[in-house]
Amino acid sequence: MNHKIAFSFADGKTLFFEAGANELLLDAALRNGVNIPLDCREGVCGTCQGRCESGQYTLDYVDEEALSERDLAQRKILACQTRLHSDATFAFDFDSSLCSAVGTQIVQGVVTSVELVSRSTAILHLDASATAQQLNFLPGQYARIQVPGSSHWRSYSFANRPNSRNHLQFLIRLLPDGAMSNFLREQCQPGMTLDLEAPLGSFYLRQVEKPLVLVAGGTGLSAFLGMLDELADEGGRGHAIQLFYGLTQDADVCELPRLDSYQSRIPGFTYQVIVSQPSEQWKGKVGYIPDYFYPEQLAGQEFDIYMCGPPAMVEAVKNWMEIKGLDNFNMYYEKFIQSNSPH
Repeated sequence: MNHKIAFSFADGKTLFFEAGANELLLDAALRNGVNIPLDCREGVCGTCQGRCESGQYTLDYVDEEALSERDLAQRKILACQTRLHSDATFAFDFDSSLCSAVGTQIVQGVVTSVELVSRSTAILHLDASATAQQLNFLPGQYARIQVPGSSHWRSYSFANRPNSRNHLQFLIRLLPDGAMSNFLREQCQPGMTLDLEAPLGSFYLRQVEKPLVLVAGGTGLSAFLGMLDELADEGGRGHAIQLFYGLTQDADVCELPRLDSYQSRIPGFTYQVIVSQPSEQWKGKVGYIPDYFYPEQLAGQEFDIYMCGPPAMVEAVKNWMEIKGLDNFNMYYEKFIQSNSPH
């Protein structure tokens, strides 16, 4: 039995579509071309938050930082975790214009190489040139890639800007036992074909009108490589750009030649690599990213800060900013969330 679903938006517009019994609300919306803002799809980030005005539903998983007990009591929901059990109406506090008519695409990419940087980091290169048109996405956004032979999909930020050849790159964190991680370590070979869905995500490079502070944790560097590609191709945008690249182990450090190249291609670009638990061979900076912030420099002018990486890193930087009393910035961030699925 199908259910009739209504989405009402802050600009007074309402969209109607049908959903299957027990179908996830987000899946039904996207299938019908209603492309609401979304990000992690894991019940953590809160980007797809709305409120159920009428109807019956259940929630698969909701992180307490995304919705509080009070929010849940007020029938607030996350579309990515909401299963439908009746006709229903949902309200969203953003305009319908954000639900672009152009949705995601499912395209195929052929593996050209996979580099196992360390036990916990891989670089995946895909050739999606068989797709008739250029795959468009904003630098910083991500794709969902299906694990071959399974129903599992995993989300990874593009490590490049869009290009006419549709050559794609991703930096991927390898888990000790995960569906994609095991596939990359044990089975992935050049010539294999992977399905990917894109573009996704609300983390992307905005208009650059101020100095930029970029904070990458581990494979969170991936999103910034796409941004820096765009800035390099444009010769920079006339503002200083600082990248802080933090890792736990120096074995995971990657793409340093590429970062070096940006220094000659982007005027005012500098970067620092900081390792919290280095080996004896590491000769670089040691500690945590906020250890290398300079309050007097950041307080001197307005700036935009972008962060992409583990939740603990994002929260540490936010807390540092608050303690130092800084309020002269715009902040954009994406937290890397490990899948709730055990595999």
